[in-house]
Amino acid sequence: MRARLALFLVLSLFAASCTGVPAEDATGEEIYLQLCARCHAPDLSGGLGPALGPGSVSAERPDAFLRLAITRGRGRMPGFGGVLSDEQVERVIAYLREQQ
Repeated sequence: MRARLALFLVLSLFAASCTGVPAEDATGEEIYLQLCARCHAPDLSGGLGPALGPGSVSAERPDAFLRLAITRGRGRMPGFGGVLSDEQVERVIAYLREQQ
């Protein structure tokens, strides 16, 4: 369990160091573009990560699923729970919903 926690922390720090930490008052779009667009594409069409835009599987998932994926990670995606505040996560989800 400690190894998993250590790996999680390392991946979170790596993700933050590659893209920087978003400003506390950053909009959902700004956070998405800074942390998510590299893998999910600026237009949410997908790439390394799955599409998140209209008609995507994630558009049909509940907010709780997105919240968990963003904070804890999913598959190859690192979690951003150590990088983003709860409010920032909610802004990202709101942005995704607006776009979907």
